[in-house]
Amino acid sequence: MKGWKRRGEWLEWTAEEELASVWAADPAVLELIGHKWLRTWETSGHAVVKGRRLLLRMFPEEAGPEPGPWMPLEVLYEDDFCLVADKPAGVKVHPTAEGETGTLLHAASWHLETSGQRCRPRHIHRLDEDTTGPVLLAKCEWAQVRLDAQMREKRIHREYAALVQGRFGQARGTIDAAIGRDRHHPTRRRVSPTGERAVTYYEVERQFAVAALVRLRLETGRTHQIRVHLAHLGHPLFGDRLYGGRSAAEIARQALHGQRLTFSQPLTGEPVEVSSPWPEDFRLLYDRLQHSEK
Repeated sequence: MKGWKRRGEWLEWTAEEELASVWAADPAVLELIGHKWLRTWETSGHAVVKGRRLLLRMFPEEAGPEPGPWMPLEVLYEDDFCLVADKPAGVKVHPTAEGETGTLLHAASWHLETSGQRCRPRHIHRLDEDTTGPVLLAKCEWAQVRLDAQMREKRIHREYAALVQGRFGQARGTIDAAIGRDRHHPTRRRVSPTGERAVTYYEVERQFAVAALVRLRLETGRTHQIRVHLAHLGHPLFGDRLYGGRSAAEIARQALHGQRLTFSQPLTGEPVEVSSPWPEDFRLLYDRLQHSEK
């Protein structure tokens, strides 16, 4: 972050010459931070000038969710503005009921508190409870707004690996099929012309006799999107009993893993690419499918 330095709750930028006011800073700096943010911070005393230094109170101390029992967190990437956590199977990203603990946000709160960071984690996207892989979290409101904008503009890219049933007729393709609720089941989704537009890109990485390793990329992020789309094609995920997948001894969940996440660092705009290794159950199932070919 050239020219920038975090000092506790404050982000500091140093100019070449003394500044007469907040608005005397380099126009590129003003544009980067955002005029609306600067006006709000200046009014509340959270944007001040001291000589050549512009100080922005971007990281006010915040209380996270009540952490509950201690939880470990596997951190794949971290800077002053955000972190990427590796979500294990069986853990929700955030609470869905009052008083619920044991979520990824709770684990992130423990990590931040024990590392002396008094801030509240904010999830930018989600994964299903039993899907593994990287989840992007913002550490302050300004970073959340910047990263939310990247999500809306489809500049955050997520790549998944899935182990699915059957043989594919083509090595790659696009699934453009709207997804809506299944009125016959409280949690299941289905392809429906009256649903929300959903687009998934897939590529067959390895074709086995009656199964395949598939790489997937999302253009949209509907609930259960990959699971619904692959089942719609006739290729449900192993272990995904909700959508017709066969059970497998190696894995007690749907065989879906988020293996790569790319985004732009909120302040510098530099590209960040984060990879997550396959979890053990996914690897075991892949090895068995691979060995069955021999």
